[in-house]
Amino acid sequence: MKPISVVVAYHPAETFQGMLASLAENPLVGDIQVISGRRIDLHAPKCRSVVTQSSLSSGDTLNPILAGVYARYLLLLPQPRAISFSVAGLEKLLDTAEATKAGIVYSDFFEEDERGARVLHPLNSYQMGSVRDDFDFGPAILFSIDTVRDSLSKYGDIPPVQSGGLYDLRLKIATDWPIRHVPEPLYTVLCRIGRPTNPHDLFSYVDPRNALVQKEMEAVFTENLKRIGAFVPADRLKKVESAPRSYPAEGSVIIPVRNRAGTVVEAVRSAFSQKTDFPFNVIVIDNHSTDGTTKMLTDLAGVYGHRLEHIVPNRTDLAIGGCWNEGLHSPVCGRFAIQLDSDDLYNGSGTLQSIVDMLREGCYAMVVGSYTLVNEKLEEIPPGLVNHAEWTDENGHNNALRINGLGAPRAFDTTLMRGVDFLNVSYGEDYAAALRICREYRIGRIFESLYLCRRWTGNTDAALSIEAANRNDAFKDSIRTEEIRARQEINRTV
Repeated sequence: MKPISVVVAYHPAETFQGMLASLAENPLVGDIQVISGRRIDLHAPKCRSVVTQSSLSSGDTLNPILAGVYARYLLLLPQPRAISFSVAGLEKLLDTAEATKAGIVYSDFFEEDERGARVLHPLNSYQMGSVRDDFDFGPAILFSIDTVRDSLSKYGDIPPVQSGGLYDLRLKIATDWPIRHVPEPLYTVLCRIGRPTNPHDLFSYVDPRNALVQKEMEAVFTENLKRIGAFVPADRLKKVESAPRSYPAEGSVIIPVRNRAGTVVEAVRSAFSQKTDFPFNVIVIDNHSTDGTTKMLTDLAGVYGHRLEHIVPNRTDLAIGGCWNEGLHSPVCGRFAIQLDSDDLYNGSGTLQSIVDMLREGCYAMVVGSYTLVNEKLEEIPPGLVNHAEWTDENGHNNALRINGLGAPRAFDTTLMRGVDFLNVSYGEDYAAALRICREYRIGRIFESLYLCRRWTGNTDAALSIEAANRNDAFKDSIRTEEIRARQEINRTV
């Protein structure tokens, strides 16, 4: 029997039948199942049409397909893309699976447009913390059927989900089996000019249109945490005890900045526009700006006096997280430290009061508000309000490991945060801190817009290349890896 069975999502492009013919000619391929919502006339040998009204990501489709595979490996092509394997591409995937006993093998690939222009699409290697439901395996994934059946026998069939079936299968396999990445391009994907195969959408998981899908993914992921011993029950989370010392202010707005002459003055004025029943100050950590930002802040200090603390660190190796630590450990930092990025603004004069009220009344270690996305002219842009409505008090601290962020503005109990500190990086430092906190402490949420987040070409996550996006994703996966291990260790000792 030939070692590979292929399952592919149908698409009507002219190139599809050619792709099927090419796969059928490969001596490693025994049969090809074409999945669609209606019966398709297929001209290539080894092919048969499989009719289903559900997607390839649904449990109702995947369970019978997997049960009916008799080859040792399943090559899944879940995206409606035209794929052409290199001469030894399939053989390399198969050899890797055989040599490493991997449950899943995937590789880098080329993208080619209609003009024949070809670019490399590299992928990340899989880590323990690669638990996002949108982890990019590319459009060709090889599964070991032995490991699939072992995982489903041990942990149960894929549940009757509409969108989370592949996610459930992947997490079950990863519980006991390695997932291997081949860091070389083994196939080419035809794509339209200007249309990458996997656009990096920063906000898809908070889009209200995806709410039902996200609930499915959360349920699948929560079961995975229980399976691997990293689930934290909500009743174990602690409240923060009253501050054991006095502070010079009840709140401090922390603004790290470097070279934001165009926005920092507005940010500082936004902070001082807040109406509160408590004293607060603003701490700006000026990370050796060279564009006139420093002079602007010096002038503002003359206006606001001691309420504006302008700090230029002695160190020159600080990233955003390191600047936050400078503010937190400043002797003028208040009982609560509240975020304001130098690009952004508070949405109204009541933001600070709302946040501090929740921190005090709920004894929270951290409070996260909601923000509205705007352009440089402060005009609302899609998706508009980002309120992370997926968060629940019962499971938000677990689901936080799956999603890519918790939102803004963020505020912290200073005493507790001084014991945690931020990573000295400029991406993911806030996410790592939030995961560390919600491992043990309760986080409060405010679902109304408190903050205007400006998107412009100078944002650190604007128009990222594939390589830069991969670096960011891999870093957050490493954060998740360490956090999962920490939660597993806690569960072993309770």
